[in-house]
Amino acid sequence: MTAAHPLLFLDVDGTLLPFGGPGMLPQPRDGKPEDPDMPRPELDFIDPALGPLLLGLGCDLVWATAWMSDANEVIAPRVGLPELLVADLPAYGEGDPNGLGWKTRALVRVAAGRPFVWVDDVITETDRSLVEREHPGPALLFQVESSVGLTAEGVVEIATWLLGLES
Repeated sequence: MTAAHPLLFLDVDGTLLPFGGPGMLPQPRDGKPEDPDMPRPELDFIDPALGPLLLGLGCDLVWATAWMSDANEVIAPRVGLPELLVADLPAYGEGDPNGLGWKTRALVRVAAGRPFVWVDDVITETDRSLVEREHPGPALLFQVESSVGLTAEGVVEIATWLLGLES
């Protein structure tokens, strides 16, 4: 990662891999495949056009997902991404009694003050408050609808925010 570039933390389930819409399978309970080699017809819902769009943002892309490094093997080739770094996250689902997401503190720690975008389908007001309080740099918490996932229009919104960092 280069210090000059913002980070973009990228979730998979509900973000690149929409869940719950018409004709789609329900989201796995733990958000991660049991076996990366098992057939997963829902992977066909991944939009391969998103990879080049994300790469064009000029961010350092980092997986922020329960898939962890499996995202490089299963998801990256389908979306047209190279192997990405994987955020050091706690075990999936370690809940917080105040509603803080299981990734939030780790992403603030990994960002270490750098500007970042976090693209996910599960972002709460508690997450937003913690980032605002504890992250000294600019941050965009970009929440998508899990049944739709990230769209090209969403990437344009992110690009517009990133352009504002340059002003």
